[in-house]
Amino acid sequence: MPADEHTDPGERHRSTTTASERGAGIENRWRPATGSSSANDLEYDIVTTPALVIGAGAAGARVAIELAESGLEPLVIGKRNHGDAHTVWAAGGINAALGSLDEDDDWTIHAADTLNEGHHLNDPAAVELTAQEMPDRIHELEEWGTPFDRTDDGAINQRYFGAQSYRRTCFIGDRTGEAILETLIDRAQALEIPYRENVMITRLLSDGDRVSGAVGFDMDTGNGLLFRSDHVVLAAGGFSAVYDRHSSRDDENNGDAQALALEAGARLLDLEFVQFHPTGMVGDRYGEEWDGRLVTEAVRGEGGRLYNAVGERFMERYSPDQMELDARDVVARAIAQEVREGRGTDNGGVLLDISHREDEYVRERLPTMVERFDSLGVDITSEPMEVAPTAHYTMGGVDIDFETGETAVDGLYAVGEAVAGVHGANRLGGNSLAETVAIGKLVGEHVAGAITNATLEPNVTADQRALAERELRALTQLEAADGRHTPETLLAELGEILWDHAGILRDESALREGLERLALLRDRTGSLRVDGDRTSRSFEYAVDLSFSLTVADTLFRTALERTESRGAHYRTDHPKTEAGWRVNLLLSAGERGTEIRRRGVGEPSEPVQNALDEGYELDYHHLE
Repeated sequence: MPADEHTDPGERHRSTTTASERGAGIENRWRPATGSSSANDLEYDIVTTPALVIGAGAAGARVAIELAESGLEPLVIGKRNHGDAHTVWAAGGINAALGSLDEDDDWTIHAADTLNEGHHLNDPAAVELTAQEMPDRIHELEEWGTPFDRTDDGAINQRYFGAQSYRRTCFIGDRTGEAILETLIDRAQALEIPYRENVMITRLLSDGDRVSGAVGFDMDTGNGLLFRSDHVVLAAGGFSAVYDRHSSRDDENNGDAQALALEAGARLLDLEFVQFHPTGMVGDRYGEEWDGRLVTEAVRGEGGRLYNAVGERFMERYSPDQMELDARDVVARAIAQEVREGRGTDNGGVLLDISHREDEYVRERLPTMVERFDSLGVDITSEPMEVAPTAHYTMGGVDIDFETGETAVDGLYAVGEAVAGVHGANRLGGNSLAETVAIGKLVGEHVAGAITNATLEPNVTADQRALAERELRALTQLEAADGRHTPETLLAELGEILWDHAGILRDESALREGLERLALLRDRTGSLRVDGDRTSRSFEYAVDLSFSLTVADTLFRTALERTESRGAHYRTDHPKTEAGWRVNLLLSAGERGTEIRRRGVGEPSEPVQNALDEGYELDYHHLE
């Protein structure tokens, strides 16, 4: 179970919403029509497995590898083709205190940097586990074939990333996530780990206390699927794509994991913390299909400079010591402020310039960026890129115990961007990939130890079958929806609501207006129209819509609850960071709706506290 709460009962606070306000739960999630079908009208496949891993990115793959190396045969399922996970979009690097270039670096300083960047809302135990594990995980990836860039003397090369005290980020050019995922998939295939691609999970089989599998459908054939397992691992990513402008694909990071977990009886944590990456592409310049797409932090890590439309290197005003490599929330707010005060480009962005570096250096270190912008008629070795902040990563997620991956529901685990805890109020660049392999291994170890002979081939009970059939009937009714509003239209409007009312700068008035708009949008889902069968993109978006609405609602409510500014959550009506708000916001689905409670944060170990006291920080001017 997740760690005990640190506050006494007098310090806890509860805020509730009604079930109808939440829009969660199977009863109203699809708004099914009246009437029912007999069980023999439903056709679906039943698959049993000792461990079901939902999500096929780096986190899910690393869990599955550990299970397989323990002699088990887990089943991994993903929404896309094998190897086409969101991990491939993590370009710039992965953190580990190797000391390849800066020998004074060690895991305690990595942990201290992570806690400072997270504004000390991180779970210190989770941070320390990640930092301690990472050197071994990097060498493991190296042994499995990851082609890390090398220094002249053959060591794994490392670059600066924002807010890091030392060069700690290992990389493969600017395609690090893709290369790591390729390595993990090769390892999984060598171990012959079973995999099903193009499968969408719509509900976990849970009585609120214990999970017994999942139900969904094959996105290629439309066939219903019941997965029976006493051990289910959620590794399905975050929810940044709920925003109108974001760095994810539109069909990824929609909040699946968080909504599934909440509905199953697990708790969520700190949904208000969404990271806005400072440098996303500007759609008005490069085309709508590129709007918000990430320009990797590696550009700034290799010395890229930010200029406003009047030619000022404006980070000198906001962060003269760390400049472009200050924390992501600081740089993103600085760009937003420049644009708001009229010093942005005509397209609403600023300029990111790496052209002062040698051409060959740029082509070697940033090949993907060079190729992408070259295809758009921009040579980044000689001219700047136009960028603006974009929703990129979600620090909030499922509440787990990081040594085990356990949630509040027996048999249900979570890992990767699906969870909260490592990153606190703002993620340190390079730590997302680190968390996937560090915690993924630990979760895999624990799940392997929890599986007994009795659960290797679990039986399907009548109750489990009935719950699955209930969900499959709801999906059938959703498929037949012929109302006025398409899911694509409603998802686009939801993205605008989030961007307009819960973006980089927030206040009570905007958040409350956003909740009102969200309620009106939810009402319109009662007249949904699906254009196609279960194999259509329209049906997929209709399922995504239900997940995204649940997550958007919790995000707005926790953002309203936290009346301070901390990390990525900036309240213009409460601009200070308050010592009394060093608490996590814990969400659960109660009988009266979503409940919000406060939970105190633990303290770091003595070695990490010593590193914090030393006050390490990046010296940007090494890059000048």
